[in-house]
Amino acid sequence: MKVGFVSLGCPKNQLDTEVMLHEVATAGYEITPEETEADVVIINTCGFIESAKKEAIENILDIAWLKKNHHLRAIVVTGCLAERYRESILEEFPEVDAVLGVGSIHHIVEAIEAVTVKKKKGSHRKYTSFEDKNEVRLGGDRILTTPEYTAYLKIAEGCDNRCAYCAIPAIRGKFRSRPIEDLVAEAKQLEALGVRELNIVAQDTTRYGLDLYGEYRLASLLRRISEETEIPWIRILYCYPDKVTDELIAEMRDNPKILKYIDLPIQHISDRMLSAMNRHGDGAMIRGVIEKLRREIPEIVIRTTFIVGFPGETEEDFEELCEFVRATKFERAGVFPYSREEDTPAYDLPDQIDEQVKQDRADLLMREQLEINEARNETKIGKTITVLCEDYDPVSEMHFGRSAEDAPEIDGKVYFRSEKRIAPGSFLQVKIREVLDYDLMGRAMLND
Repeated sequence: MKVGFVSLGCPKNQLDTEVMLHEVATAGYEITPEETEADVVIINTCGFIESAKKEAIENILDIAWLKKNHHLRAIVVTGCLAERYRESILEEFPEVDAVLGVGSIHHIVEAIEAVTVKKKKGSHRKYTSFEDKNEVRLGGDRILTTPEYTAYLKIAEGCDNRCAYCAIPAIRGKFRSRPIEDLVAEAKQLEALGVRELNIVAQDTTRYGLDLYGEYRLASLLRRISEETEIPWIRILYCYPDKVTDELIAEMRDNPKILKYIDLPIQHISDRMLSAMNRHGDGAMIRGVIEKLRREIPEIVIRTTFIVGFPGETEEDFEELCEFVRATKFERAGVFPYSREEDTPAYDLPDQIDEQVKQDRADLLMREQLEINEARNETKIGKTITVLCEDYDPVSEMHFGRSAEDAPEIDGKVYFRSEKRIAPGSFLQVKIREVLDYDLMGRAMLND
């Protein structure tokens, strides 16, 4: 029997897909990348904001079409949308045969067996499993869905920050760290598979260790991984500014394997908005963290995200944010219109803002950021940088990859010409010659 997977959402969800892939393959099922060939398709969904929910629903409908028009026998929906809406998915999408919450990913084989055996017997009963998300076993063997040279390492699950706009605590549960020994062992396994870039992820990486050890232990974890592996690039994603400790900054500064890159979602700079969002700390704290990072690590690349159009955001609040972005000149930034999500504190707040106004503000702020990025990229023309090669595009006859300043899937690319073919996963020097929006273009500097 052939099983196909559709994985949506963030890298943290992708890691759950990889665990399920391993369990399904170990059970003897054949994994197929082609949904049209599958007997069962598992859709691991995101359900964080409205756009993610729409994408998940579109994918369910697309796979449902295969069930009507091909030989697909069963559809299994897992992930955040499944956890959030549970049996409602079965009611809204009769083509779906099984729904598993985020606490039930280790029941994936049981779900496949249940829906396929029942189909053989002619039964139309559905299968559901919603185990306690706070008790699910973390980690586990997985089949990588990333290229062999790069991987994600999920160091914790859940979130305790309770931002007013966010449904993640309700979906993913309380914050739970994985033991350092388990994470170091997994990093060694990934290195043995050929991983040369390790991306550290969690809902809040900077909170790591507080629940297990009574203190923040991210710096200690990074030090152990770098001491016990030879992985040359270790990147930190999803940090919170109020938990960036002096120890973490020193580890990033002094450890050559830790990339001088930090993903630091800020969301806003107006004290009024930060308070309404239930963010920890105020604008002065945020400015102080950024100043300290840039003072201690002059080459630091700070990536951040902002939410515009949160209930009650005035033109003055938005202009303060724009001025902050123009003055701070973040190396990387993303902007999202506020998504009104049920069962969050912000859902019932007064002064909800018109959808078009939210989108206009997001577009305006992104235009500001594009100008910042273009100006910064222009300064790189003529310089030679280290690039991790990802692949070769035969149409453009160019290789492409990423610099240390570019996280996979979210940041820009470096396109380059080379006199010989470069293997994916190789590090090389590229001299930059052109800029195209967020991307760089250049030529490989080969020693031979």
